[in-house]
Amino acid sequence: MRARKKKWAPGELANNPRIIRDAEAHAMHLPEYFTNPNPIHLEIGCGKGRFAAESSRRNPDINYIAMEREPVILAAAARQAEAIGANALAFLLLDADVLLDYFKPGDIQRLYINFCDPWPGKKKRAKRRLTHEKYLTMYETLKIPELHFKTDNRPLFEFSIESFSANYWLIKDVSLDLHASGMEDNIMTEYEEKFSGKGFPIYRLEASPSPRHIIE
Repeated sequence: MRARKKKWAPGELANNPRIIRDAEAHAMHLPEYFTNPNPIHLEIGCGKGRFAAESSRRNPDINYIAMEREPVILAAAARQAEAIGANALAFLLLDADVLLDYFKPGDIQRLYINFCDPWPGKKKRAKRRLTHEKYLTMYETLKIPELHFKTDNRPLFEFSIESFSANYWLIKDVSLDLHASGMEDNIMTEYEEKFSGKGFPIYRLEASPSPRHIIE
């Protein structure tokens, strides 16, 4: 997701207290950053931030980090968090490719990937999908015990199932039409609300790496 430049965005990025600017300093001390021992959930590609902010509002006993690589979008997400009334929620301007430089094994207890870029087309573009083996290996290295994934893109969903299976991840709670499944605690992103409102099905699953990657 890309956004046009906003005059207010630089100020928001510089002054919003929810945005982690000295990420390197906090990389090994996330519990200290949040000033509590609660579990940490990470969303990669938070967009405008509704999902992370609403998740935080509903779950005050969980620390959330919403990650986004586009500065203007991150600024908008951090601003919206205040309006929603989020609790322990921080924002990080970061690309998923450098996760291992900012987090250590055991930091993250749950990972959310909501409506990521499907990178259609040429086969070599598949390596940029956040459910590609390249990224699954990173999540395993960080010993993230569970991943929640949503998309409206059927080819990406099928690719992801194949990728999880080929890398010995365990898959559960698969839904081919989330909004018709009766799931009561689903929190919609802005994108999800828009496309589900047009009648597009939303695909969802939960996945966990092989237990050996968590206990080794």
